[in-house]
Amino acid sequence: MRREGGEAVLLILSGRPGAGKTTLARRLAGELGATYLRIDTIEETIAAVGSGVGALGYTVAYAIARDNLDAGNTVIADCVNSIEITRIAWRAVAAAAGRNALEIEIVCSDPVEHRRRVEARLTGGKSRPTWADVVAREDERRTPPVPRVETAGRSEEDGLRDILALLAEHETEKAPPGEQTGPSRT
Repeated sequence: MRREGGEAVLLILSGRPGAGKTTLARRLAGELGATYLRIDTIEETIAAVGSGVGALGYTVAYAIARDNLDAGNTVIADCVNSIEITRIAWRAVAAAAGRNALEIEIVCSDPVEHRRRVEARLTGGKSRPTWADVVAREDERRTPPVPRVETAGRSEEDGLRDILALLAEHETEKAPPGEQTGPSRT
């Protein structure tokens, strides 16, 4: 399904485990009628059949994203995306499909809240990163810097509203002169 009033776009919601990416990505996919790709689900499925995951999870996601972008669907990628090579690859997927990409980093700056979320995810029998794993993770610097959406102490609706505003701003910046699709920047 295509979004009303806009071209298909690749939205990459990235950030550390427990930051709120999945919650916001699912809500956003429902709101926009977009294709939702969750790297964790792809990687868990690959691992469940006894295969080594490595780069395979992201590689499969890139191919599915490309097919959906080619079909005119907006795609939301829910991924940690902590290294530059994966960020470059996501942008290349969008470019190959002739679509724009917008990466948004989802952050939870309150360590107490972030830890609570990570530890709550450890139930359910699936392999998840521990709090120690999350704090030990080193993310490569984002170049260029990307917009951030803070989730600590905020509602899902606040986060969703922030993402939709960033998307509207992105569409306005990318639209040809005289064809603005979002709010005017006066």
